Amino acid sequence: MVDIIEIRDPTNGSWIEMRKQLWPRRDFLEHQTEIKSLVAEPARFTAFLALSPEGKPIGFAETTLRRDYVNGCESSPAAFLEGIFVIPEFRRVGVAKRLLEAVERWGQSKGCIELASDAEIDNIVSHEMHYSLGFKETERVIYFKKTLGNLE
Repeated sequence: MVDIIEIRDPTNGSWIEMRKQLWPRRDFLEHQTEIKSLVAEPARFTAFLALSPEGKPIGFAETTLRRDYVNGCESSPAAFLEGIFVIPEFRRVGVAKRLLEAVERWGQSKGCIELASDAEIDNIVSHEMHYSLGFKETERVIYFKKTLGNLE
C-alpha cells in the first residue's frame, strides 16, 4: 500500500531530486530556494509525498491556493495543482490518483470547489495523465512577452 504524507521540509533531498526530474531546467539550489519560500506560506501552499510500501519516496504533488483568475475556473479561491510527479517504475498503478486525492482533500479544506492545473502545450503525456485523473481541458493559451526598451 502506498502512503501519502504531507511534506514541509525544504531540505528533503528526495523531494528536490524528483522536482529536478519534473522541472529539469532548474538546479538543486533553485529548487531548494523555491521550496523554502513556498513552505513559508502554509495557508497557501502544501505538498504531498508518496511512499512505497518499503517507505521509499516515489512521487510528489504540490498545490497552491489561488485567489487570482485561474483559467477555466468559475470560483475563487481555486486549488491549483502546480506539479505532480511519479517515478517511472510506479506509474500507471494509482500513485498519481492517490496524490491527487490528497490534493483534493486539501483544496476542499480551504473552501475550494474547483481544482485546476496546466501543462505545456506539447506535453502529451501530461495531458493524458490529467485526463485519466478526471481533469477536463478548458482552454489553450500561448503566452507572449516583449522586452520594453527606451521609449524616447
